[in-house]
Amino acid sequence: MIAGRYRLLDPLGEGATGIVWRARDEVLGREVAVKEVRAPAGTAPAAARELYDRVAREAGAAARITHRGVVRVHDVATEEGRPWIVMELVRGLSLAEVLAADGPLPPQRVAHLGEQLLVALRSAHEAGVLHRDVKPANVLLGNDGRVMLSDFGLLQPAGTEPAFLAPERLSGREPGPESDLWSLGALLYAAVAGAAPPPLREGVAGVPAPGGAGPLAPVLEGLLRRDPADRLPVAEAARMLRVVGAGGRVRADGGPVSGPAQTPAGGRTADGTTAGGGSPAPAPPDEAVPRRAGLVLTAGVLVLLAALVALILLIAY
Repeated sequence: MIAGRYRLLDPLGEGATGIVWRARDEVLGREVAVKEVRAPAGTAPAAARELYDRVAREAGAAARITHRGVVRVHDVATEEGRPWIVMELVRGLSLAEVLAADGPLPPQRVAHLGEQLLVALRSAHEAGVLHRDVKPANVLLGNDGRVMLSDFGLLQPAGTEPAFLAPERLSGREPGPESDLWSLGALLYAAVAGAAPPPLREGVAGVPAPGGAGPLAPVLEGLLRRDPADRLPVAEAARMLRVVGAGGRVRADGGPVSGPAQTPAGGRTADGTTAGGGSPAPAPPDEAVPRRAGLVLTAGVLVLLAALVALILLIAY
């Protein structure tokens, strides 16, 4: 029993940052997820205390995020001098588990997932919270259809995966919202390619998209740029992901939509424009239907008149 309230039932997973348990909140009578935070073996007591204090502070900050795409933090309990983070229990699989079982995902599905994750990240950034560890293992695909980010700010150095860390973080600089955007780009790269992006080589401005990215390539290349100032703005990344998720294509960040890969001549693209570009195709005039109805009525009247004339002639003769 943790803090006299949370009864641990069984472990859900274990990693460098500790163990996540399925537990029961005996006060509210509901199941929750409880993260037991452990300092890495060999950590000095003072460093462990600093780590636990930081995790507790960051969990408190994460509790301010109320977006449906973010796993809710309910409580921070203390037991044995360590923080235990009490969170919403999400039933489903992590994106890492899905990729391990099914392999790379289609670009359109990846774009759909990316748009939802981007909205969740934007909500966190607006609340003043950075995620710091966006990776497939921290994305949960709920059985109820939700796509959710977990473990906001609860990162220990031993739990980092360099392939998903922005260049500025690898060089020791202070992270910002753009660092989370790089990590999102690396996650989308892994989802569509089946493997994390390669290390960014010296003197190279960004990571090129993998061969299977298809219409997602401009988004990946826009997010995976070395200089944080050059990365796609959130609004533009959201627009591009929305178009690709709907089956369309984008030429580049800031560029117009070019429509689905195969658009019939004169057909409409994802933004409602015609295949040749320009303004949306006009709909048929609304007056066409009444005009056809009037023609049918006139023809009916003429038939009746003809029948009446024939009847009069028959009687007369």
